[in-house]
Amino acid sequence: MRNAGEEPVRLPQLKLDELLEELQARLNAARGTRDRVHSLLEAVLSVGRELDLEHVLRRIVEAATVLVDARYGALGVIGPDGRTLSQFLTVGLGDEQIEAIGPYPEGHGILGELIRHPEPLRLTKLSEHPASYGFPPNHPPMNGFLGVPIRVRDEVFGNLYLTEKHGGAEFTDEDESVLSTLAVAAGVAIDNARLYEESTRRERWLRASAQVTTSLMSGSPPADVMVLIAELARDITGAELATFALPLDGGSALTVEVAVGTGADELRGLVLPADGSLVGAAYDGGEPVRGRDVGADARDAAASRGPARSGPAVAVPVTAGEAVRGVLFLLRDSGRPEFSEQETGSLLTFAGQAALALELAERRADAEQLALLEDRDRIARDLHDLAIQRLFATGMTLQSADRFIAHAEASERVRRAVDDLDETIKIIRSAIFGLRSRDTVPQHGLRTRVVQKTGEAGRVLGFAPSLRMEGLLDTQVPRAVAEDATAVLEEALANVARHAHATFVDVSVVNTGEQLVLTVADNGVGISGTGRRSGLRNLAERAEQHGGALGLTTPERGGTVLTWRVPLTG
Repeated sequence: MRNAGEEPVRLPQLKLDELLEELQARLNAARGTRDRVHSLLEAVLSVGRELDLEHVLRRIVEAATVLVDARYGALGVIGPDGRTLSQFLTVGLGDEQIEAIGPYPEGHGILGELIRHPEPLRLTKLSEHPASYGFPPNHPPMNGFLGVPIRVRDEVFGNLYLTEKHGGAEFTDEDESVLSTLAVAAGVAIDNARLYEESTRRERWLRASAQVTTSLMSGSPPADVMVLIAELARDITGAELATFALPLDGGSALTVEVAVGTGADELRGLVLPADGSLVGAAYDGGEPVRGRDVGADARDAAASRGPARSGPAVAVPVTAGEAVRGVLFLLRDSGRPEFSEQETGSLLTFAGQAALALELAERRADAEQLALLEDRDRIARDLHDLAIQRLFATGMTLQSADRFIAHAEASERVRRAVDDLDETIKIIRSAIFGLRSRDTVPQHGLRTRVVQKTGEAGRVLGFAPSLRMEGLLDTQVPRAVAEDATAVLEEALANVARHAHATFVDVSVVNTGEQLVLTVADNGVGISGTGRRSGLRNLAERAEQHGGALGLTTPERGGTVLTWRVPLTG
């Protein structure tokens, strides 16, 4: 209370205004903090709702850009090597901008700084940091930078990168704190999504194994089972291409027997050397081989003869016991995640189903062959013990009766009948010998011959020709046709080596079901109008002997295409 006669205390008006402004600023700051905490909670809830890993990662980077009011945001997933980025998601850049910039970063420069030192990093001027390499062409300018690591349990999963705060402001301590809090929640969400993804994938692998087992038990042909295995593996792993390669010629080469997905038609029948391809490395080593980019992997240079492709790949050996029976190969599109250790382990287990299919098919074929041989032995015994003895007894009876025949013509007929019986006995004995021979179906091995001739030509040419084989070449191609086809291939490759001056040769041998088509294409100087044609005449005559024909064409790009066709039916 104020005493009587005292003057009231009057605060200067200016001081009062300052206090009111300060109070208003504190209220605004409190309101802003409340709103930001509310936004952070909403972001955490939004990220935690998702179970699909791709969606979780997208939600994280979108929420981060909103929380710190950044123009551009990105999330980089660290690859299995722990030094580079295997996946990179961006916010704030349009599709046209991304295409103009070029390939996503791999984790060098300032991005690699967070990989090497997983601690929050805040910069006022991005270009002034010693690790900054600058930007590629067509990249928008960026100055302010804020990066924080995302940890999943004790593992650094990746990093959040934010640049260019709206209005040209700098990122603050509060921005760093909010982003670090979001990164903790993101780690939990990523862990949940990965666990869910793994359990779902494991369930799909179990269903796929059951499907393959059912197919095996129902007696499906091995080729159909291999196609099923390739399709299931491709679907579960999200690959664009799956192939199944089997060894040829003692394992020095492998042929792609099964191919499904993008570019499968060009790869089916392709022959890959065991030395110099990703598939060959898995076959020789007996262990899975992963590639970050199959297009840039020197081990897969041979596969580049097929359609141009790039992206992460894995080659898994199909093993039965200690023997490698083949290789399952999977390829994802460029920019997709690499195949993880968990995926590779599941593939390795699943590939055992393919080995089981091949082994069951061989056991079934062996059992059928054994049954056939036993049946042939039984028939041979019956012919020897019953038919020949009956015929021999009949002949003896006729011979003994001959002396009682007085009519000369009748006696002559009996003697001819005895001679016919002797000849019949000889024929049956020859048939018995053939039945008891274990070499039931002579194997001319056209596939092996083609691989050998192509490999031998590589030493003369100075490079290995590309080779593709399709269809049943060993069982449906007659021996005579196989021998002529081998001779034609050898002569054609020799002509290329002597006259074409080529740097590329493509060989294909295809059984279409109706005809055998042998093609030898090169990029050499082409066929001159002069010179001896006796060699080509010989090739044409070999085709005409079987009702086929020889064709020679010159493509627009140059070189020569020799096509040798022989019908297999009719």
